[in-house]
Amino acid sequence: MKKVILNLILASLAASCLFYSCGKYANGGDKYAASIQIKGSDTIVNLIQAWSENFVEQHPTYNVSVTGGGSGTGFASLINKTCDIAMSSREIEDKEESLAKKNNVTPFEFKVGLDGLAVLVNKNNPVDKLTIEQLRDIFMAKITNWKEVGGKDLKIVILSRESNSGTHMFFKECVLRNNDKNAKDEFSVHSLMMSSSQAIYDEIMQNPNALGYVGMGFVNDGVKALSVAVDDKSSYIYPSTENVLKRLYPISRPLYLYTNGEPSGVIKMFIDYALSDEGQKVVLETDFVPIKN
Repeated sequence: MKKVILNLILASLAASCLFYSCGKYANGGDKYAASIQIKGSDTIVNLIQAWSENFVEQHPTYNVSVTGGGSGTGFASLINKTCDIAMSSREIEDKEESLAKKNNVTPFEFKVGLDGLAVLVNKNNPVDKLTIEQLRDIFMAKITNWKEVGGKDLKIVILSRESNSGTHMFFKECVLRNNDKNAKDEFSVHSLMMSSSQAIYDEIMQNPNALGYVGMGFVNDGVKALSVAVDDKSSYIYPSTENVLKRLYPISRPLYLYTNGEPSGVIKMFIDYALSDEGQKVVLETDFVPIKN
């Protein structure tokens, strides 16, 4: 009888410990001690996901949720207070800062890496280099046939990211407007606006006439990345980590994380991890360029 009573007491204690173990991480019914919502740029979503997996592995009581949709989506979520961190492949715009201020949000910027925008074609396309001017004319439909730039007699299919994408904005400023802030040049109305960098990559893989631009992390043997020159008198530079780091590749940009005010707690822990030696090693492993050695 004593043994039965003892077993019941032990079972009761075990149940209590189990309840406490689950409950001590609860936060509004969540099983985690804290959760981080990260939204924004499709360009760096794989990098952020890799950081998140490593971070959660080191801190199992925390949860990190990562969602793409474009830099504009990330800033909108930060302004509306539906995410903790916005990931972006461009700087925040004045109009976004103004909206943030009206909503009592103070965007706080972290530069976490560098990227080169690679211009991709199908791997069977004979063209392997273009100047900024040629790219500008292609994306504005002044050049419409591959034979005009040394390719086959085939119509060029232009692929672009949608307008809420930081990649779209950067390419427009850097290539179409050639870094002229007063220029108003826009993508041709014949451009096919794609929802993600992955969609551009997939289309180029199966379409021999297509041309588009993506973050350097999407470059692999399934497609061909073009070498790019500032003009026809300059050297053609391939989009590689080394060339971006040395500022040789002409279509390069920083990558950012934004928080609402200077971060604290678990959000600061995540940012600190991203900027740590280990986090910057992940930047390199995902084919971007670290800002720290």
